[in-house]
Amino acid sequence: MTSSITIAVDAGGICTLTIDQPGRSMNVIDTRFADEFAAAVARAAKDDAVKGVLITSAKKDFLAGADLVGFEAWMEEARSQPVEQVYAELSKFTRTLRALETCGKPVACAINGTALGGGFEIALACHYRVAADTPSARLGLPEVQVGLLPGAGGTQRLPRMIGIQAALPLLLEGRHLSPEKARAAGLVHEIVAADSVAEAARAWLLSDNAAAVQPWDQKGFKVPGGAGGMNSGTVQAFMAGNALLQARTWHNYPAPEAIMSCVYEGTQLPMDKALAVEAKYFTKLFLDPVARNMIRTLFLNKGRADKLARRPAGVPKAEFRRIGMLGAGMMGGAIAYVAASRGIEVVLIDQSLEAVERGKGHAAKLLSSQVAKGRMEQADADAILARILPGTDYAALADADYVIEAVFEDREIKAEVTRRAEAAMPAGAIIGTNTSTLPITGLAQASVRPERFIGIHFFSPVDKMPLVEIIRGERTGEAALAVTQDLVRALGKTPIVVNDGRGFFTSRFCGAYMNEGQTLLLEGVGPALIENAGRLAGMPVGPLALADETALDLAWKIYRQWEKDLGADYVPATGWDVVRRMVEEFGRPGRKAGKGFYDYLESGEKRLWPGLGAHWPRKPEAEQPDVEEVKMRLLYAQAIDAVRAMEDGVLTTPEDGDVGAILGLGYAPWSGGPFSLIDTVGAASFVSQCEALAARHGPRFAPPALLKRMAAEGRRFYPRAAAKAAA
Repeated sequence: MTSSITIAVDAGGICTLTIDQPGRSMNVIDTRFADEFAAAVARAAKDDAVKGVLITSAKKDFLAGADLVGFEAWMEEARSQPVEQVYAELSKFTRTLRALETCGKPVACAINGTALGGGFEIALACHYRVAADTPSARLGLPEVQVGLLPGAGGTQRLPRMIGIQAALPLLLEGRHLSPEKARAAGLVHEIVAADSVAEAARAWLLSDNAAAVQPWDQKGFKVPGGAGGMNSGTVQAFMAGNALLQARTWHNYPAPEAIMSCVYEGTQLPMDKALAVEAKYFTKLFLDPVARNMIRTLFLNKGRADKLARRPAGVPKAEFRRIGMLGAGMMGGAIAYVAASRGIEVVLIDQSLEAVERGKGHAAKLLSSQVAKGRMEQADADAILARILPGTDYAALADADYVIEAVFEDREIKAEVTRRAEAAMPAGAIIGTNTSTLPITGLAQASVRPERFIGIHFFSPVDKMPLVEIIRGERTGEAALAVTQDLVRALGKTPIVVNDGRGFFTSRFCGAYMNEGQTLLLEGVGPALIENAGRLAGMPVGPLALADETALDLAWKIYRQWEKDLGADYVPATGWDVVRRMVEEFGRPGRKAGKGFYDYLESGEKRLWPGLGAHWPRKPEAEQPDVEEVKMRLLYAQAIDAVRAMEDGVLTTPEDGDVGAILGLGYAPWSGGPFSLIDTVGAASFVSQCEALAARHGPRFAPPALLKRMAAEGRRFYPRAAAKAAA
């Protein structure tokens, strides 16, 4: 078996440990690597011929951190193990790095590229750090983003190097730093050309300055800026930090709080005891379902989606030189901006040159903002804008590789645009309709090639939202599905694939959240309680605020269209009358008009409309529900609808549901998405809770048959995986 680490001792006594994991494009920390690294450190420490140790990588980058695939499997296995055993296993790598920095020999790290997580913790345990002058490289400790903390000494070495106030933002936000910013922060000693990084590290080891003791192991060491509850600067940092944590996390994420505790407690202790404190908090987070859920959905499932795991095999990969964009409204202009920013020419078409120029103006505004903030040079902005080609003649689609239609949400208008586009575009090109609610199969009736007609649902604001929902109509072909996924990735977005159905997945899922908020309002629950419960549950905004953002008049139009389409089969949503009254009686269509459930002030602030209490009187305070029940109703209403979407065949995998729910709609990221939430609660317990909610609040909470079968059979949406190599 090929080793992950090559050990070589030169004539000067420098032992070089070169990391190069076989079969991987980037080095990661798994069980095998951790064991081999521990053995290499022990060997270098014991060899009298070794005068200094140099750690580097043979790959383009240094080391990317833990193998999250193996980590998730290990988390599942660890939940059934004694906590003492888990703690001992998780502490192994910490002990290896402690042995490295106390081996009595100077250790230098040649950081030849990106070093994140455990990779950067290796560097921090070295006595000297040289980074390559590679602007694209990133250094940092991003573990908080997966619900964890740096578990190999990162929470202790970082504040001891640069002080608590400087370290906390890096730890709590998981910031990535360029090599230059890392040096400015005091985390890197030297920056040299990429081909000289190992040579510079070796030169330090051979110099008279080479020290074999870390500052914190020297007598009299004090944390820069001070530590402990009696230090005024430290007290202010933790007071402000705790307030910011509440505002940002609403106590749904245990990792930031654990990081704060690690830093506060650990910086008052000797290093070995501090590392033990860190390991205990790390073990607690490791066994908490939040970290497992976040790793599964935000990294593993998202990563698979980005690699187009749902792409049909056998269809050649598509390249995009020029695409057509039909409709130059806010959505069309934003899509054109994103495509042009990715190097793709966009033929932007609308009814008039004035309309098209307005759409291009939206792109120009976004580019001007980037230039003003120093994130882009004016020449680059001009080049992007030049790739947007405005016009009114559909003949310009003759050489388009793909055409996106994003006109008004009206069947007749979309049908007319489709017919005109297909008459001009190449026979092999795909047309993707951007719609949030209109069934694709019905829209495809206007197409002469329905096998090349597909839904491609973007989310607003397009330049910021990472998700695209691809909707397959009944006659959509494999080529259209494959090419559309290629386009989504070419635009830098993450795709999920769903089947056709009213509202698809994301719109109906989002609707369940807004409807529950409106139903609560009907019941006399205080609007502030409804909104705060949504935030406390982990949603980015409350359900009433979200309804304002998505437009109440649009929701009312959709309700009326569904009633027209379904006739006697139409079942009104429980909150439909709230929407009707807001639009038809009160003339409050949402944020776009400056008035909806909220009043939107000229200052940019918003406040709940005082009229809500007059039209939907609040129940007495003693009869207001507990906030935990409101949170449950908001989260469970959506989770139940996600299961129904799977029952209906709209969703075919829980992975698409979880990724779509979080990336598209902001569904409580701590939960990992609705299907991960159900697995965390347990199907049987979830069914029982739903039955109790249904008894109190109505049949919309009745557990779907699929969920009841899973509960009876002890099944999960994500079967337990066998433990894999992890660290």
